[in-house]
Amino acid sequence: MESYNSFKTAQRQIIEAAKILNLDEATTQLLSEPQKEFNFSLHVKMDNGKVKIFKGYRIQYNIARGPAKGGIRYHPAETVDTIRALACWMTWKTAVVDLPLGGGKGGVCCDPKSMSLRELENLSREYIRTIAPFIGVDKDIPAPDVYTNPQTMAWMMDEYETIMNNHQPGVFTDKPTQVGGTEGRRDATARGGVITVREACKLLGFDPTKKFAIQGFGNAGQRAALLHHELLGGGKLIAVSDSRGAIYSPDGFNSKELVMHKLKTGSITGFPGSKKIPHEQLLELDVEVLYPAALENAISINNAKNIKAKIVCELANGPTTPEADLILNKKGIHVIPDILASAGGVTVSYFEMVQDKYSFFWDEKTVHQRLDQKLTNAYHRVHEAVMEKKIHPRLAAMVVGIARVAEACKLRGWV
Repeated sequence: MESYNSFKTAQRQIIEAAKILNLDEATTQLLSEPQKEFNFSLHVKMDNGKVKIFKGYRIQYNIARGPAKGGIRYHPAETVDTIRALACWMTWKTAVVDLPLGGGKGGVCCDPKSMSLRELENLSREYIRTIAPFIGVDKDIPAPDVYTNPQTMAWMMDEYETIMNNHQPGVFTDKPTQVGGTEGRRDATARGGVITVREACKLLGFDPTKKFAIQGFGNAGQRAALLHHELLGGGKLIAVSDSRGAIYSPDGFNSKELVMHKLKTGSITGFPGSKKIPHEQLLELDVEVLYPAALENAISINNAKNIKAKIVCELANGPTTPEADLILNKKGIHVIPDILASAGGVTVSYFEMVQDKYSFFWDEKTVHQRLDQKLTNAYHRVHEAVMEKKIHPRLAAMVVGIARVAEACKLRGWV
């Protein structure tokens, strides 16, 4: 495991926010640890007839404001500390956008790229057989995350309903629309991020029609490329990267053609008219907006001093280290932190839960309007905290989220 521990970082953030809020010691301790953790072994029959053992996790970090909400990821480097950190950040994320939910996260340590579709289905069903007693529409609602998708959720929902012997589609979100999914979910994370960029540009006088770059070209990165033009009235996408490489064009890319190339070939590399550049160079380009939409810790103490973007909109989880945060803030770079910028996904997941509960579904326009309202309000509430407390945006978002969770804990009599 890498020396950087994301959960220790999350705990340091909590302590810093707690001091600003003057929280008592018991409340700070309560918010600094998960409420419930489930660690288990999964026994999965593989295509060769042998049984393979996988390590699985589900963590319900805090349920003071509502049932736990958060994704399930399949990744070979998964650890309990990464899951703890992500569950922790989900708690503040749902609170920042004022949803009646808590935070959770799950994962399986596996290499999904080496597994067949049948093996992934067997793994998904075994995961649910193990945690079924601990999840539910009023307990914990999972969703997809890294290397899981709507199909994974459909398998999991089917297994859960088989075990419970009744129809409960709302216990999983980001499902296919044919089995209770909602319109507007596929682009929700990117749409929420672009909405916050729009509000930042209005408030701070930046120009979104200038150059922008995207690190990571999965679902969120692809959608951001398209939505930046649609929602912000233009913009020149000059650089993009994915796991196979980074490309650059001073004249800008056609976002639709680039997305089609990625979907057709599996990578952005080799796109006509592009020049290959080092991954690290993309982050340091002179652009108006930078979207880190890939991995944790992309912006660190090593490269923060070289960042030239006016706005950094974090569509990935934890792309900026705490030390880098301070450097960017000192340079006057406006960071829209992940627990705000990427909250569009969980917001529309909440809308899906509501629709499943009533068996009444909204059209895409309604979903987009309600998402816009939620993210716009959340952005301005965080900016108010920046101005009131004289702190950087990440800490301000933490303060807003933690204050709401702490109040719920106190009202319940937990502290």
